[in-house]
Amino acid sequence: MKLDKLFQSLLLTSAIAFFLGAAAKGEGVPQANKNISQLSEIKLPATNAQMLVQQPAPTNPPVTPLMKAGEVIAITGVKANPTEQGVEVILETTQGEQLQVTNRSTGNNFIADIPGAQLRLPTGEAFTFKSEKPITGITQITVTNIDANTVRVTVVGEKALPTVELFDDNAGLVFGVASQATAQNPTPPAAPLPLPRGGEGEGSEQPVAQEDEPIELLVTGEQDGYRVPNTSVGTRTDTPLRDIPASIQVIPQQVLEEQQVDSLNEALKNVPGVIQNTPNDTPIFNSFTIRGFFAGEGQNFTRNGLNLPYADSTTTIFSNIERVEVLRGPASVLFGGGNPGGTINIVTKQPLRDPFYSVEASAGSYNFYQGAIDLTGPLNDSKTILYRLNASYESAESFVDFVEREIPAIAGALKFEIGENTELTFDVQYVAATQGGGSGLPLEGTILPNPNGQIPRNRNLSGADGRFILNTIIVGYNLEHRFSENWSLQNAFYFSDYDYAIRDAIFPSSLEPDLRTAQRLSDEVDVEAQSFDLSTNIVGKFSTGAIQHQLLIGADLRRFDSNFSTSGVFRAAPIDLFNPVYSTEIFEQTDPPSASNDLTNSLGIYVQDQVAITKNLKLLLGGRFDTFERTDQDLINDSETFQSGNAFSPRLGIVYQPIEPISLYASYSRSFIPTIGRSFDGEPFKPGRGTQYEIGVKADINDKLSTTLALYDLTRTNVNTVDPNNPNFEIQTGEQNSQGIELNIAGEILPGWNVIAGYAYTDARITKDNTFPVGNRINNVPRNSFNLWTSYEFQKGTLRGLGFGLGFFYVGDRQGDLDNTFTLPSYFRTDAAIFYKRDRFRASLNVNNLFDVEYFENSNGALAIYPADPLTVQGTLSWEF
Repeated sequence: MKLDKLFQSLLLTSAIAFFLGAAAKGEGVPQANKNISQLSEIKLPATNAQMLVQQPAPTNPPVTPLMKAGEVIAITGVKANPTEQGVEVILETTQGEQLQVTNRSTGNNFIADIPGAQLRLPTGEAFTFKSEKPITGITQITVTNIDANTVRVTVVGEKALPTVELFDDNAGLVFGVASQATAQNPTPPAAPLPLPRGGEGEGSEQPVAQEDEPIELLVTGEQDGYRVPNTSVGTRTDTPLRDIPASIQVIPQQVLEEQQVDSLNEALKNVPGVIQNTPNDTPIFNSFTIRGFFAGEGQNFTRNGLNLPYADSTTTIFSNIERVEVLRGPASVLFGGGNPGGTINIVTKQPLRDPFYSVEASAGSYNFYQGAIDLTGPLNDSKTILYRLNASYESAESFVDFVEREIPAIAGALKFEIGENTELTFDVQYVAATQGGGSGLPLEGTILPNPNGQIPRNRNLSGADGRFILNTIIVGYNLEHRFSENWSLQNAFYFSDYDYAIRDAIFPSSLEPDLRTAQRLSDEVDVEAQSFDLSTNIVGKFSTGAIQHQLLIGADLRRFDSNFSTSGVFRAAPIDLFNPVYSTEIFEQTDPPSASNDLTNSLGIYVQDQVAITKNLKLLLGGRFDTFERTDQDLINDSETFQSGNAFSPRLGIVYQPIEPISLYASYSRSFIPTIGRSFDGEPFKPGRGTQYEIGVKADINDKLSTTLALYDLTRTNVNTVDPNNPNFEIQTGEQNSQGIELNIAGEILPGWNVIAGYAYTDARITKDNTFPVGNRINNVPRNSFNLWTSYEFQKGTLRGLGFGLGFFYVGDRQGDLDNTFTLPSYFRTDAAIFYKRDRFRASLNVNNLFDVEYFENSNGALAIYPADPLTVQGTLSWEF
């Protein structure tokens, strides 16, 4: 069957699955019991914190008859209600009677661990509950996941160990926290009653529950802090990072906020071994090298785990971005075709059950202005329909002449909880951008000396009229259905429409012998592209004897339709580098116009099994088969070519945990990327391949700080090189190799003191080629790179809420081209921030390149050396309500 016919069939199948899931209505989302008796009215068993700390805490709590070994109970929400004595915190779950509590209290901190449980939204996302000073004498209450199988409840007393009572209810597990004043002067209940399972007394008169309004608390489904323990980018399942045999780093929301990140370039400076290939003053385009190999132009980018061509150009505004995840190494087994260096996954903000509203405004250097709103919450009383709306507008100039930008964007999501086991989320995003064109500068006068002097770093050789115009829209849905606690189905679809144009672009083509006159060319480009991405997978957990399995079976179907046209290339007026006179005069045509249509259909089928042989020994086995068809039409010459191919991508990994906080891992993985074209004898090119061997160690230094050390050997084969016998054709005899070491650490060192840091050593070289010398280093790849961002926020006293941030970023020498004819010098950049948070208000001041260091970010050859931003300042005010 042709893939285009298969695409239509599977799209119809997806629609059927969608409506079947929508029809699978349950009895509704379980609601908390409205008649929960208040703690002041009920005589509770002696389970307060003072008594618990006198008893030894069991290290291995018993498994109840209702709970199977290895089963994890989902706590789907946390609520807090005021009482006469203080506050009751309800951990919402339908299986509260199966939970066991282990006391680990110390000092003024009541700490209770709940093994066999996990805070998890109905979507599967982990979340954190936090309440600051909820009642007198209590500094903070938090509920968080300390690992994939344990929830920790912490109540911090201001001067003494808090009094905490524990009981269960139809709504879940309830912790009753008494205020300091009430604990010192307790009032005995008028009618003590025993508490049976379910939370309702029997026998005589029932006390009437007070109808108090819930306390307003910070409860979100978004990660809080520098350390993110779980991710789906490495396995397409919600798996702890420590159990994945791969190097994965997450830039969380808190880091993005503290650094006031507004471009992907700025976000990924926090990831060692990821080097930007595009300048900061053009944020609507992003490409990188990861582990020495190129990642850009839509390849190696995903959005919420789904492949999107040109996704790198749809992340220009960060108001809708929750976090950025980087999976290093080949990932074709999960996401299909891509270069072998790694995958960048953009995670967008999702609707929340509790209302949250914020507005933000920023202003900074070079007339930078930005405003954003973030609104989310339920649309009905039962909280089965949730929404999220993000909108932003950015306007800015640049230190480079004529490079100004204007970027409005809006994103929305609507989530429906269809019964107890089915959820459907619709997602839309629109981004429009207009930006002036930067040209880069010649090598002589920047890195190398020029007898005419140093070229000013603000010089633009293109002129004032060049424009890049971008409009993108993404529409999709995500349907999840849980057949049982162990089996679930996910069906997701994205459609994207991409419109890109270059107008009045002029760029340097050569430098005259006087080293001051640059010849220039001009062209105009139009690109219109649509992509369809349909993904369906089933996740199931089961056991074969004592061995636990988490099985993933899925299929991806994609269509990419692109139209490309140029007006032709024309000779433009030359320009003096040191005394420019900008002219838009165009002369004779040097290259004819072109127009083409490219249509690609692809299908990928994958299987993955995460096997827990024992508690501390885990295997990851996976394989994917991809097949593709591509038709290229030359609309000028009225010709057509067809090419098809297929590839198998395996993955094997092992994780051994000698002790619980330490994971030793090793892995083998392969990738592919379609290579379009034919050799001199008419044979179609084979897909480019990547093969990686990796070993590493992951360590949870404590429950808030973790680190990863990885060593890898990555080889790229089937690289196109010039055919020595037919110079107008290519052959696939090239090979490149990258070997390296990566170290990263992230988390909280002490209360209020956070750090995210990393180091990468990358030795990326040409190992086979017909054009470039073997042994040459790959361009734009430094041997050494280092990043450190650390912040401290005062936790108490009059300075509470005041914080500082400091960052150091080092990038070593890099080759400017594959010929290794020139070197970009190393640089060391310092950033700083000061911020203040109190209640719902936040103010910050960020300074990038604090010491105004002059350096070069990257190059695209000897005529396109890009200077970096000088010192810039940005102030931001935000308010939550």
